[in-house]
Amino acid sequence: MQYTVSASALLAIVIFVRLRRRTEARSRFDETVTVVSAVTLGVLIAATPLGNALSGIVASFAAATH
Repeated sequence: MQYTVSASALLAIVIFVRLRRRTEARSRFDETVTVVSAVTLGVLIAATPLGNALSGIVASFAAATH
């Protein structure tokens, strides 16, 4: 039996664990790593059908506000 793990799912778990830490315990470098990880997750998700659907939803909300 062979298991596969999506890079997006693994990165989402890492970000979730990092964001659960207390705010006072974070250094500036730690916050930068978290932001870079979140942006990378966004790029990975954007190439999927789910990312395209989320982009369409956000675009419709943006069009409704104008």
